[in-house]
Amino acid sequence: MSILIIAEAGVNHNGDVRLAEKLILHAAEAGADIIKFQTFQPELLVSKTAQKAAYQKKTTGKNESQLKMLRGLVLPSEAYPGLIKLCNQNNIKFLSTPFDLQSIDFLQNFDMPFWKIPSGEITNLPYLIKIAKTGKPVILSSGMSTLDEIKEAVQILKDNGAGEITVLHCTTEYPAPPEEVNLNAINSIKALGLKAGYSDHTQGIEIPIAAAALGAVIIEKHFTLDKNMEGPDHRASLEPHELTAMIKAIRNIEKAMGTGEKAPTISERKNIEIVRKSIVAKHYLRKGEELTENNITVKRPGNGISPMKWFEILGTKAIRDFEEDELIEY
Repeated sequence: MSILIIAEAGVNHNGDVRLAEKLILHAAEAGADIIKFQTFQPELLVSKTAQKAAYQKKTTGKNESQLKMLRGLVLPSEAYPGLIKLCNQNNIKFLSTPFDLQSIDFLQNFDMPFWKIPSGEITNLPYLIKIAKTGKPVILSSGMSTLDEIKEAVQILKDNGAGEITVLHCTTEYPAPPEEVNLNAINSIKALGLKAGYSDHTQGIEIPIAAAALGAVIIEKHFTLDKNMEGPDHRASLEPHELTAMIKAIRNIEKAMGTGEKAPTISERKNIEIVRKSIVAKHYLRKGEELTENNITVKRPGNGISPMKWFEILGTKAIRDFEEDELIEY
């Protein structure tokens, strides 16, 4: 099964439907399987006193509250049918992450393939139960979490009827420092008997590509039209040309992983005779002459007696005259 690539538009539309449409078109052109937005009602997501994260203060106004910031990042509910239609027209699936209980109800009106639970909701019991009771498959981001918290959340989802569950390893920082990514945690998640993927917040494309090589079944990556736009997530996102390069590289990695069986490939077989070697006469040999290390050697091509039979040949007699470099026969 192919690696599922999610282009995370998130709130990088800045509340502008036209920008959301452009993000859809660029994600489809880049080759992403899914474009993902975020659905929330600011007053249900954060309190009036909630402060912004440090990275948000750097990329947006320092004095405004998190609530005020989020109010400017909401897509109008009436825009969703049009955005989904645009996705369908461009062969890319629409997905949005709900951040509150009412948003779960709202998104159930649309034919999304599964739920994507963000890292911040992994300890939100009412939220997990409501998602699970829909019976849909779930992708669970696990930023800031321990393995015990992952296991507890997964068990809650299973106990309440969730479909297939995939856990994404994630480092919740924007951008995430490479030394804190800990890609090997993907293997720790797989060791729990779970499907594992990776949600990336680093700068650049090399780390999600490495995650693909480690066996991540889903790769999620933020992208934007322009990293210099105003908004909290643009600077930690890829621009369209970078998203295209990442997806191309992941698809190449996917092809390169193969079956694990070690055997000559179809393209290699034609080169075996060319690059391997055979036992040949070092110089002219007369019939009956004893074959020794002084009069035979090993050279290309490999269409004669294999050098692996070297000691079988030593000490035997030449069955006929051999010219220099001629393949030895016995």
